[in-house]
Amino acid sequence: MTTIFHNPRCSKSRQTLQLLEENGIHPEVRLYLQNTPSIEEIKTLLEQLAITPVELMRTKEAIYKELGLNKDSTDEERLQAMHTNPILIERPIVIHNNKAKVGRPPEAVLTLFK
Repeated sequence: MTTIFHNPRCSKSRQTLQLLEENGIHPEVRLYLQNTPSIEEIKTLLEQLAITPVELMRTKEAIYKELGLNKDSTDEERLQAMHTNPILIERPIVIHNNKAKVGRPPEAVLTLFK
């Protein structure tokens, strides 16, 4: 099964979904802003992506500074922030066969299917 963490307001997310569909891949679309991932799900994503919490975060979002997050924030603080404010999660993320890729650029996700 293939899943995309999707935000329809994000152009990269829309482009990634379109690219998948053009390649005959019809993922389950998870609107993660409405269907917020749990902390455990975020930890699983981090493992699948092989990155750290800060690498998954959109640090330029206003809420990042409003929450007092910075380079010294702990991983637990970052995980909690992404769970309670999913807008902080980088997007889109495509998951396939227990591996994941961030669709920046959108073509990056196609490596999951080779």
